[in-house]
Amino acid sequence: MRDVYVIGAGQTAFGSFPERGYRELFAEAYAAARDRVDHGLDTDDVDEAVVATLGVGGRQIGLSGPAVTEHVGLHNVPCSRIENACGAGGFAVRQGVQAIKSGMADVVLAGGFEVMTDMSGDTTKYWLGVSGETEWERLTGTTFSGVYAQMASAYLDAYDATPEDLSRVAVKNHANGAKNPKAHLGFECSLEDAVAAPAVADPLNLYHCCPTSDGAAAVLLASEDVVAEYTDERVRVAGVGAASERVGLAERDSYTSISASQEAGKRAYERARIGPDDLDFAEVHDCFAIAELIAYEDLGFCEPGEAPQLLREGVTDPNGDLPVNTSGGLKSKGHPIGATGTGQVVEVFDQLTGNAGDRQLEDPRYGLTHNVGGSGGATAVHIFEQEVAR
Repeated sequence: MRDVYVIGAGQTAFGSFPERGYRELFAEAYAAARDRVDHGLDTDDVDEAVVATLGVGGRQIGLSGPAVTEHVGLHNVPCSRIENACGAGGFAVRQGVQAIKSGMADVVLAGGFEVMTDMSGDTTKYWLGVSGETEWERLTGTTFSGVYAQMASAYLDAYDATPEDLSRVAVKNHANGAKNPKAHLGFECSLEDAVAAPAVADPLNLYHCCPTSDGAAAVLLASEDVVAEYTDERVRVAGVGAASERVGLAERDSYTSISASQEAGKRAYERARIGPDDLDFAEVHDCFAIAELIAYEDLGFCEPGEAPQLLREGVTDPNGDLPVNTSGGLKSKGHPIGATGTGQVVEVFDQLTGNAGDRQLEDPRYGLTHNVGGSGGATAVHIFEQEVAR
């Protein structure tokens, strides 16, 4: 099968934009991605589009893909809408890669968007809750913060970990997000502030939870047969992995790991022919602080129970051996559901092409993205490689 390359990627700022509609946000992200294509890209060059969105607020649930692609001039281009809860963006990228590898397309747009801040808190909780297990979680009043709080409680009971370790995730990611002009919560926080924040769902507090955000992100993919027409940069999609798991937390074998992440990571490593030790950095799904700790272990960065030690020792800091969430992650950068996974790819593309500004790492070769739906019902993992030294 043919290799697939990222030829352009861009996003809007993530945040609260009550005056902006979803079509406008998507158009900005698409334009930003096209601007990153070295040799230019005409709209007629795009063979297929895949758009990720949960449809928060009920806006254009049917045909939401064509609603945004037609708006940017992609007329008569086949467009599919992907909904896999918070993992939709990662699965949109995966479907774009599949279309190119199959030979059905040479250039694919994988994008995502969400508008989440124009509703009341109760309405937003409803739309977030539809991604949880309906009968035994959502209809009994359990929110996602409550579900992840159960995971956090189980983790703290099982391992040498404390609520302060959860706060360390927030401190690190806010420090990274403060250097990201696209971040929703682009400010630093102290460990003292993160520890003392108001409780949301014990043991999780306000600083352990990501914001709900508006925003869009777009990724342009091309086959090995045409990539040279568009760019001299060679950011290859080296590995792709995805898996699903039971949607409800109570139905699973473990509260302290996500089997879909483990399996998706395993498949991505195998296809990329590398292991976790070969990674230079990663963007992982930190909707809640506990999710980042669990991701370290599920993706093989360390053994079970050792994630807090990575944080304490600075391994996942920007100057550590394996920087994680240089963008600020969901915690600081933001979480507009459909755009989250594609936004992770934007950060990886920026890092691998030397365009990450104040967040730029030193000559990275391999970057990983990890995008989770719900509390782990679906996970997509991608590994990207910079093939040409700058």
